[in-house]
Amino acid sequence: MKQSHITLIALGLIAVALLVALNLKPQPEQKNAAQDSAQLIRDHSPRVGAEQAKVVIVEFMDPACGTCGQFHPYVKRMLQRHHQKIRLVLRYAPFHQGSDEMVAILEAARKQDKFDEVLELMFESQHLWTQNHIAYADRFWPLLENLDLDLTRLAQDAKDPAIARIIQQDLSDAKQLGADKTPTFIVNGQGLPSFGYQQLNQLVEAEIAKHYP
Repeated sequence: MKQSHITLIALGLIAVALLVALNLKPQPEQKNAAQDSAQLIRDHSPRVGAEQAKVVIVEFMDPACGTCGQFHPYVKRMLQRHHQKIRLVLRYAPFHQGSDEMVAILEAARKQDKFDEVLELMFESQHLWTQNHIAYADRFWPLLENLDLDLTRLAQDAKDPAIARIIQQDLSDAKQLGADKTPTFIVNGQGLPSFGYQQLNQLVEAEIAKHYP
């Protein structure tokens, strides 16, 4: 066999090996997040659902993320359907410009026990305060007048430096866990094999079947 043919064959084998390696390389959502449970859930993380639930969904979300808004009702119905078996833990990943101000509003509302109501309002009204993937908090503030909130206190609490530290911690954890887009879901330490509601539902149902036989 000629030397040139041997070289071509060798190059071909190397190319195939590289392609296989790339295909087998786990995507960010496939990382084993259970390696560091502290990075998954922090003491400051908002929680929804029963504390004793054996299936825990961690969601890295951005209030200005349209896909997060689309997933919100699906996840909400999932929690309602399995309200004693699932707990949702929310982590902040405000990747959109201006989203950190929306997180500040959420955290301030949380101090008045209005976190859920304000989050619902944010997702329902995204089209009013987001434009070209940029969040404009000043457009959202007037909408809060329809809720039973102390807006003066809310504005003051939103300036709390502790909120910036929460955001930085969540962003740091997101980076370590490979959550580079929103929403990213991690169920009992497992990332989704690929992105989609069906994939999320299948993983959650599998975990429910495992822990509640």
